[in-house]
Amino acid sequence: MLNILAVFGVLCIALTILAFVGNYTIILFKTGSMDPTIPQGSVAVVHEIPATEVKVGDIITVDREPGLKPITHRVIAVEQLGGGEALISMQGDANPNPDPEPYRESTVRKVVWHIPGLAKQVVWLSNPYVLGGITLGAALLVLWAFWPRAETARRRH
Repeated sequence: MLNILAVFGVLCIALTILAFVGNYTIILFKTGSMDPTIPQGSVAVVHEIPATEVKVGDIITVDREPGLKPITHRVIAVEQLGGGEALISMQGDANPNPDPEPYRESTVRKVVWHIPGLAKQVVWLSNPYVLGGITLGAALLVLWAFWPRAETARRRH
């Protein structure tokens, strides 16, 4: 069991390094604007790319003005502006109309893949009490694994 947990720990560390180095993050879908492609309650992995690489049909996340949450929709038009910027028009798959204004961006986050229905579990795992419990459990498991055994103590005498 400890070997399985150790492999899982190493995998988590490797994925964290990959996410940091490769500019990968996760986003949660709270609305159904991308139904049925990405249903409400999904988790998606996104990768930061230059806006000049965006193509019509891509699903991307762009940041909006301060106070508004980022938006993830499908690209319906791209106009290259030069200087590494693009004017991107988007529309949610479930929305009858495009977003009101195009977005002027130099970088965006492209959806790499998604898992439907995982958002609730991610939110639950991000609770400080749950994280604290997991940390405490892992610390106790490590302590138990390295605690001297009675046979070891007898051999020393």
